[in-house]
Amino acid sequence: MTSQPTALVPPAAARPEASGTGTGTGTGTDAPRPGDPVSPELHTERRIRSFHPRKGRMSTAQYDALERSWDAWGIRIDGERQLDLDAWFGRTDAEVVLEIGFGMGDATAIMAAAEPERCILAADVHTPGHGNLLRRIESDGLDNVRLAEGDAVVLLRDQLAPASLDGLRIYFPDPWPKARHHKRRLIQPEFTALAASRLRPGATVHCATDWEPYAEQMLEVLTASLDLVNLHDDFAPRPDWRPVTKFERQGLAKGHVVRDLLFRRR
Repeated sequence: MTSQPTALVPPAAARPEASGTGTGTGTGTDAPRPGDPVSPELHTERRIRSFHPRKGRMSTAQYDALERSWDAWGIRIDGERQLDLDAWFGRTDAEVVLEIGFGMGDATAIMAAAEPERCILAADVHTPGHGNLLRRIESDGLDNVRLAEGDAVVLLRDQLAPASLDGLRIYFPDPWPKARHHKRRLIQPEFTALAASRLRPGATVHCATDWEPYAEQMLEVLTASLDLVNLHDDFAPRPDWRPVTKFERQGLAKGHVVRDLLFRRR
C-alpha cells in the first residue's frame, strides 16, 4: 500500500514546456504543488511517521488536472497557518469531514456526490491520487471537496482548530504488518487523542481495514479513548454508503475479512 519515494516526472506530453498546456504553475514561481520538496523543518521533526511519500509518475490527465485546479482546490500541509474552513469551502458553519489517505480518490468523489451538503477535506501523500481526484472534481462538478498534500498529523496539530471537524474517515491505512513496524501504524493512542481534540461533540470516527490484527488494534485503541464511544458493541456492520475501494477489493480477493469501526465523539 505504500512505496518508497520516487522522483515526480510528468509525462512529456503533459509538461507545460512541451505542450503549452497548464497555467505556468509548474515553473516553481508560484505555490508549491504535490511532488515539490516540502520545507526542511517538516522533515527534520523527530517523529515516527505512518507513511512514505508516494510520488511517482502521473498520467497526462492527472497532471493536467493538477495544473489546472490545484490552486483552486488544494493546499500543501506546511504547519504554518490555521485553516479557515468556512472561508475555504465558501460556506457558513461548514460541516467538514477529514479523510486521511484517499488513494486515487474515486471513493471520495462518490461520497462527495452523494452528500453535497457535507464538505470533505481529503489528505494524502500520493501525488497521482491528487491529480485523479482533481480530475473527478472537475468531471463530476464537485464543489464540496478540498485537497491537502502532506502529513495529516501536522494538519491536525497545527492547521485545524479544536472542535472544527464533524467527522474523521480513515479507510484501509497501511497495516504495517511486520511486528517491528507496528509503531508506524496511524491508529495509536497519541494520534487518537489529537484527532478527538479536533472533532466536535457528536462527530463520527469511521475506520476500515482488511488486516485483522490491525482491526483488533484499532478497536482496542479507540475503545480505550475517553473521548470516544463505540456506536456498536464490537465491529460495525459495513455501511452501504461507504464505496468499495481498490484496497478493499484487493483484500477481499485475498480472502481477507473487512472490518468497519464507528465511534462517536462524546
